[in-house]
Amino acid sequence: MRRTFDVATEQNESAGLHFSEHFRACGIKYFAGNAAEYELTERTVVHNLRNLDVDLGSANKKAVWMKKIGIYGGTFDPIHHGHLILGRQACEELRLDQLIFVPAALSPFKKPPRASAEARLSMLQAAIESQDGFTADDCELKRPPPSYSIDTALQIRERDATSKLFWLIGADNVGALSKWHRVDELKQLVQFVVLDRGCSDLTQQIYPVVQRNIDISATEIRKRVASGRSIRYLVPKTVEEIIRKENLYRESGT
Repeated sequence: MRRTFDVATEQNESAGLHFSEHFRACGIKYFAGNAAEYELTERTVVHNLRNLDVDLGSANKKAVWMKKIGIYGGTFDPIHHGHLILGRQACEELRLDQLIFVPAALSPFKKPPRASAEARLSMLQAAIESQDGFTADDCELKRPPPSYSIDTALQIRERDATSKLFWLIGADNVGALSKWHRVDELKQLVQFVVLDRGCSDLTQQIYPVVQRNIDISATEIRKRVASGRSIRYLVPKTVEEIIRKENLYRESGT
């Protein structure tokens, strides 16, 4: 490690530093199973360290920077500030380089969206415009429904073969995860991360969690529009303008 980082003292060298201690000596925090950092292994890529020889248990390995991409799927009917706040928090806690919002054509476990695919995509694009690190992907809207997450993950992996993928899933959907199409294969492609708005019991949660108390839902927004009440502060102004211009959600229903 002295050859690489030039930080170990003679005392540390004689004692023999463990792997995590080497990285602590370099000012790098190590969190196993925490949303802030994924577990470090021999194949793990360390942030901001490029082309450094790292001694991992007597074997010299090359530390290479790896891009981290989050995938945030949903109907976004409509997208609202709850989605955006949790998305930004996930970017910060997971240190994502990019967060991809993927609107579903039709979820296998939900009713058909109230707004059209075109309208939902338009609202999503308006909501994240000029937001650093946020992007929209309409791949599921281009495929025949239903929208399967495994197909989306494979499509993103095909065009980005080396990035680490994080799949953001709402806490209310975790219970049905075992029923997802080809979920075992999906687990090999992505790291699941749970987004919780503060209303779920997470004591038995096995996945990293991004949590914030946010009492906003698309159902509430649609109901308020149908009843003529304001949705100001619940959605970005540009989204509110599209809802009003396109006369979305005027009919009562959830």
